[in-house]
Amino acid sequence: MAELNGMSRPTILVVEDEAPLLTLLRYNLEKQGFRVDEAADGQEALMRVAEAPPDLVLLDWMLPALSGLEVCRQLRRRPDTRDMPIIMVTARTEDQDAVRALDTGADDYIAKPFVMDALLARIRALLRRSGGVATKGTLAWHDVSMDQDAHRVTRAGRPLHLGPTEYRLLEFFLQHPGRVFSREQLLDAVWGRDIHVEPRTVDVHIRRLRKAVNAETEIDIIRTVRSAGYALDLEQH
Repeated sequence: MAELNGMSRPTILVVEDEAPLLTLLRYNLEKQGFRVDEAADGQEALMRVAEAPPDLVLLDWMLPALSGLEVCRQLRRRPDTRDMPIIMVTARTEDQDAVRALDTGADDYIAKPFVMDALLARIRALLRRSGGVATKGTLAWHDVSMDQDAHRVTRAGRPLHLGPTEYRLLEFFLQHPGRVFSREQLLDAVWGRDIHVEPRTVDVHIRRLRKAVNAETEIDIIRTVRSAGYALDLEQH
């Protein structure tokens, strides 16, 4: 990737069938220094990802032929794209729709019509969580080890496959083992204070993190503290 302000210049794949919005997104993303690739439907999006994997996918929910949800599912099933950052763009505004998008595998979502600055902030935040900003060293606790340089995580030697948000959540927990954090504290630490995300979004990503780090016979290391939040520790639930 090329350099952007001393950092890598990421490529954003914009999957959108509305031509005027696609043009507007390309203009604003390129103005911010991003490379932009585009696809007008779900099948083309999958083809583009296979040909040249982007650093982030901006994915419309309502697409012809193959929906954004199905594209997201297929990307999450493939080993080479299971951790690819995905932001779902949707005209749906119900909380349940947002949860559905996240449960399908999206890392974030934003509802139409959106403020361009808010979308750009979400893109930058997700790229940071996915490794856009280098962090050095190794974090280790119990049988979990995180190599921050290689962006790899293992538990008892078993590789863990984490999405960017789950990675950042675990990284934050590893930096503060045993401490209980509320949903609001986790939102500030992982998503950032400048981004509005519903607190229940944290629950979705905690479920994903649990599924990734806990094998069937292993102790659940993510503790839920009723009316308080979550913690990384071995205390019985």
